[in-house]
Amino acid sequence: MSIKRVLVTGGAGFLGSHLCDRLVQAGHDVVCVDNFFTSQKQNVAHLLARPNFELIRHDVTHPLFLEVDEIYNLACPAAPGHYQYNPIKTMKTSVLGAIHVLGMARRCRAKVLQASTSEVYGDPDVHPQPESYRGSVNPIGPRACYDEGKRAAETLFLDYHRMNRINIRVVRIFNTYGPRMHPFDGRVVSNFIRQALRGEDVTLFGDGSQTRSFCYVDDLVDGMMRMMGAPDTLVGPVNLGNPIEVTMRELAERIVEIVGSRSKLVYRPIPQDDPRRRCPDISLAKRELGWEPRTPLAEGLAKTIEYFRTIRFEDFRAPTPNY
Repeated sequence: MSIKRVLVTGGAGFLGSHLCDRLVQAGHDVVCVDNFFTSQKQNVAHLLARPNFELIRHDVTHPLFLEVDEIYNLACPAAPGHYQYNPIKTMKTSVLGAIHVLGMARRCRAKVLQASTSEVYGDPDVHPQPESYRGSVNPIGPRACYDEGKRAAETLFLDYHRMNRINIRVVRIFNTYGPRMHPFDGRVVSNFIRQALRGEDVTLFGDGSQTRSFCYVDDLVDGMMRMMGAPDTLVGPVNLGNPIEVTMRELAERIVEIVGSRSKLVYRPIPQDDPRRRCPDISLAKRELGWEPRTPLAEGLAKTIEYFRTIRFEDFRAPTPNY
């Protein structure tokens, strides 16, 4: 194995920190860049003493000059409450962040992977969603800063690839969960677990019949690393996620049962533009990467709940009022 210099933007976040773990363990020289808006330094604290790990506080909306061989661009708030808190900054993070890492990739002749999202499909009319589906996104709604920002980033990646021959990869990440999720990130898994552990009412939006598909973080990181190591002809986009759907009500009931909580389910009005269904078609990832999720939901939830039992919620600051 050749040792590479690898940059991970958003590397102290939930997903980025697990990716940094894997890259450090593989022996690569890893530079983690994060502005700590929604991430936690403690996610990578265990890596700080490693000689092949470096942490830089930096915002990707500003240029950064490093010498690297590979870049994983994960920087962007991903939970609706957080990316809607400052929608202009969210759009800047996606667009300017993409421009800056692509410029670095061009200068260094580095390979660069864009962590895109299933949100580019919006509230889909096609189910499950294949990469060929162009989406149903409201470009002026409250979620557009994230949805359209990620769509614009994909455009930039493909245009840099076509015009400047940048070696790119694009993955569209569906709902992912696991240890190190921020307890106040506003996502359903972390919300439900936090509420169940505290014995609070578990909050569902709408009637709880909306579906999502949840991929355990270890499986997702494996998919990203396989995509980075794939032949240069595989540019993407490639869906990464779990094709098994679960309703929000069923997810809440499972978490309450595993926790052993007496929490009751309560219902609130559904937010604007909240997708009714979300499920990936992962045929391309199976065929080209030999990848599919292997962690059953029950096993992944048990590991995630065990992590939440080890932390003190009062040690975490909610990044925004919108959680």
